[in-house]
Amino acid sequence: MEQLIETIVKPLVDFPDDVNITVQESSNRIVYKLSVNPRDVGKVIGKQGSVAKAIRAIVYSAASSHRMKKTYVDIQD
Repeated sequence: MEQLIETIVKPLVDFPDDVNITVQESSNRIVYKLSVNPRDVGKVIGKQGSVAKAIRAIVYSAASSHRMKKTYVDIQD
């Protein structure tokens, strides 16, 4: 799932080397914490959160098709 998130996010940002994903997993959920360069936060969130919503929708769909635990994407700013 981390690779999927990187594949989506890196082309959107000016500083792809600063894209970092950390994973927090518990017994019933997985949280992917996405951090990017401060200059790129707006690009990842998008106007009225549209890009962030799209990223989450893709990740949630992929996770549910693989019958994973409840999955969340948290964009750090």
